Amino acid sequence: MKSAVRGAMITFRADPFIVPDEESLTHLSDALIVIENGKIVAVGDAAELLPSLPPGTDITHYRDALIVPGFIDCHAHYAQTPMIAAFGEQLLDWLNLYTFNTEQAFGDPAVASEVAAIFLDEQLRHGVTTSAVFGTVHPESVEALFDQARRRNVRMLAGKVCMDRNAPASLLDSAQRAYDESEALIGRWHGVGRLEYAITPRFAPTSSPQQLEALGALAARYPDMPIQTHLAENRDEMAWVARLFPDARDYTDVYARHGLVRPRAIFGHGIHLTEPELDRLAENGASLAHCPTSNFFLGSGCFDVRRTRQRSLPVLTGLATDVGAGTSFSMLTTMNEAYKAAQFNGHALSAVQAFYLATRGGARALGVEDKVGSIAAGMDADLAVLDMAATPLIRYRMTRVRTIGEAMFVLMMLGDDRAVRDTWVAGCRWMPSGGLAGAFGDQHRAGAAQSILQGQAFGIDQCRQKRQQAPGERCQGHQRPMAGALPCAKVGEHGNDDEQYQRDDVADGRFLPG
Repeated sequence: MKSAVRGAMITFRADPFIVPDEESLTHLSDALIVIENGKIVAVGDAAELLPSLPPGTDITHYRDALIVPGFIDCHAHYAQTPMIAAFGEQLLDWLNLYTFNTEQAFGDPAVASEVAAIFLDEQLRHGVTTSAVFGTVHPESVEALFDQARRRNVRMLAGKVCMDRNAPASLLDSAQRAYDESEALIGRWHGVGRLEYAITPRFAPTSSPQQLEALGALAARYPDMPIQTHLAENRDEMAWVARLFPDARDYTDVYARHGLVRPRAIFGHGIHLTEPELDRLAENGASLAHCPTSNFFLGSGCFDVRRTRQRSLPVLTGLATDVGAGTSFSMLTTMNEAYKAAQFNGHALSAVQAFYLATRGGARALGVEDKVGSIAAGMDADLAVLDMAATPLIRYRMTRVRTIGEAMFVLMMLGDDRAVRDTWVAGCRWMPSGGLAGAFGDQHRAGAAQSILQGQAFGIDQCRQKRQQAPGERCQGHQRPMAGALPCAKVGEHGNDDEQYQRDDVADGRFLPG
């Protein structure tokens, strides 16, 4: 049965980083989007399409609103939702102090399911209908995430984090386990509904060469499958990678030599990449996820989107919240931060370019542009409806805009979750199930408060000691020299971080189904 959504609408017909804004954008002041079986079957001026609808067609008419393609978040960590807005120093300290501690709970299916539901409802409340999401090392975390995503019918790429060193022992798998558990999840979830599995090494420092080899072998078995990881986020991280992989010519080469740089490989951050690395990403069809909010939060640097998009070999680039280092689920807030990052890099990011990164650009980065990211016949009917009068200030400011580009800029600079009036997922209007309100009971709150009061966040007491010590000194209670700004680690809890790290998971160099 057909239904329709009516109102002002924008979508993209071209890339505004390549052609002028006005040539890339389609804007209809009174559009009709006709939907059937979760797909868009027609789009055009309402006056032209209304007579063609069957009598009694359900039409949802939005006034003082702008209908846009459902937002696409190219990089997020659902298991970090409980620790969003956790104070930290920079990336490596933050991982040690908070992230690993939080993620240890996700072997419990009940915890994983509860947080997955909160995460997905927050995404939908902010108009996000497609995302690439990291689980934890526990297969249960991915099972729960996919189950909750299937219930909401969102489009999602997700995978089990793989890491076999430089993390707490309870978060370590092995090369063979990473392969076997990932393949088991692929068999259960890849292609179910709107879900896809993504091969997910956390980042190079937490995977041994053997594990990267195993994941490369898995990727070779599934040549069209997404891959997601991190790349060149932080200067200290890059120095660490250089020590761990001395034979690699650069950070990108660590992944490339294992077959992990290819179409549908999405690399989070990419702030500090060299020109040759950008060339290699572009030549191999890989993508970057621009995470401005978390880049600012952790002081990682300013990603230069013009450098990746407006070059002779452009790199596919999408926008990402990177929750929980990113401090907002809002793609509007993330566009706001992307604008500021561009200004720090000496150029302006237009609203048209920002919205492109959050919609069609993100779809291209994830390799799903034939399904989402645009409002056009044949596409999934994923829509975000933005309220042009969401707050008194937005309402007032909109009385003075002259162009659709100005209106979009107001929304991205002043908007947040309040500016998302409705979210449509595969032709159905999403109805909030409560979101964060009432999600955690008193027991959860008491437990969280108790762990905070007792200072049980992973490594807080021990690892803060390094701030008073020079590189090369030993942290009290730890068994290896401190390494400047690198994370402090207890042997047996974090594993071994030197390049001679070995595991006996590979027989004859081949990784086979378990």
